[in-house]
Amino acid sequence: MALSASLHLRQSQSLVMTPQLMQSIQLLQMTHLELNQFIAQEVEKNPLLEFQANDDLPGTPERGESTAGDEPAGDDFGAQDDLYDSATSPTSERLGEQLDADFANVFQDDTTPQRADAPELLGQWKSMPGGSEGEDYDLDDFVAGRKSLRETLTEQLPFALPAPSDRLIAQHLIDQLDDAGYLQADLGEVAERLGAAHTDVVRVLLTLQQFDPPGVFARSLGECLAIQLRARDRLDPAMEALLANLELLARRDFATLKKICGVDEEDLIDMLAEIRKLDPKPGTSFETSVSEAIVPDIVVRAAPDGSWMIELNPDALPRVLVNQDYFAKVSRGTQKNSADQAFLNECLQNANWLTRSLDQRARTIMKVATEIVRQQDAFLANGIGHLRPLNLKTVADAIKMHESTVSRVTSNKYMLTPRGLFELKYFFTVSIGSAEGGDSHSAEAVRHRIRTMIQEESAEAVLSDDDIVDVLKKAGIDLARRTVAKYREAMSIPSSVQRRREKRALAKAAGF
Repeated sequence: MALSASLHLRQSQSLVMTPQLMQSIQLLQMTHLELNQFIAQEVEKNPLLEFQANDDLPGTPERGESTAGDEPAGDDFGAQDDLYDSATSPTSERLGEQLDADFANVFQDDTTPQRADAPELLGQWKSMPGGSEGEDYDLDDFVAGRKSLRETLTEQLPFALPAPSDRLIAQHLIDQLDDAGYLQADLGEVAERLGAAHTDVVRVLLTLQQFDPPGVFARSLGECLAIQLRARDRLDPAMEALLANLELLARRDFATLKKICGVDEEDLIDMLAEIRKLDPKPGTSFETSVSEAIVPDIVVRAAPDGSWMIELNPDALPRVLVNQDYFAKVSRGTQKNSADQAFLNECLQNANWLTRSLDQRARTIMKVATEIVRQQDAFLANGIGHLRPLNLKTVADAIKMHESTVSRVTSNKYMLTPRGLFELKYFFTVSIGSAEGGDSHSAEAVRHRIRTMIQEESAEAVLSDDDIVDVLKKAGIDLARRTVAKYREAMSIPSSVQRRREKRALAKAAGF
């Protein structure tokens, strides 16, 4: 067969992951904070993009719409606008004159300084409201900053250690503290590094252990508790023996602890109560990191007709606009085939793509949340005991989407319900079969039932894992004993032996 060149026409289909498609997928799984950071970067790069101000919002859409940048229905924004407009109308001004309600000249001396007695403060005064420049200011600038642990300890150094060499050693030890206030350094290495005697380092450390907050500069949990007990004059030989055997306390082996400490049960209970008053991490109270509140993406409210109103949270929706007027104005000043016009066209294309992607993201989140609410209606109405087993495939088939899309939507997205704030993944739980062949049970609902049963047990009727299995089987839940033990350990619930010992001790201490 002779070899020859020939042309063939072939038609095929293939899925190509374009950069824009990849970014759309990334937008879908971004959190609220990540999305705002991404949009801020895009606005900085693209001159046609701008954030939409609250006063530029369009008319109120119908309830349940999920377009990016829209405010949910349900609030009478028009009435609020009328209220504020009426407060600044000419009619209100004439009424104020009649009632002599003009306070503009009452406190003239307090609004503008007559003489600059302190010239260096004049610039700060002008930046205040009512100053000559009328600039705004941030109230956070006037909030006193919180002192860190190291600053608090450094302030106490001159009063406790007058010698410069001791203060040098102390400052080095302060730098070796972790966030909990524990000393993470070897004293021998510190003495060798500073060229000081080991006894001097130990002496300085003992002085530092008397600083506030009590318990700092400890090298172990037992030493931290001992420092605090010594400050309270409660460190007797029995308490020292207890601190030397904290592992027995963690295992709730009270019988062995009574023998080691040489005390009876009543004294041991008093010692445990004293330890509970101590702070095992004294440095954490000086933690300066700011806790960030979770912003829900979906808000679910009860409707008057018994159904559920599902809305996108406007605070979690980015408000981005494409400035078409600016594009038209700049385009008129550029040539049709110039590089500037090509840049503008690319910016316009990217801006339109971003707004469409944000709109599609909001609609997808709304679809998934609506189906979750429909599936978990009993949970919203009656509580966690009625949480149904649910998986990604069920939701994906109901809304005609792929499971991977539903998985991206439910990652780090939160729903505010009458039952509390939950991550969307919380509603997807493993199914546990029914003992009588009926409906399956949610694993989260079963864990909640186990926790409730253990909380309601008495000291004389503590339930073992086998007892819990029997109670669940009578309720129609088929669960193995090892699964009950796994759930119990995951909830940090001790065994029946430890619970019985602790409940009896508490009951005896209460006088029952």
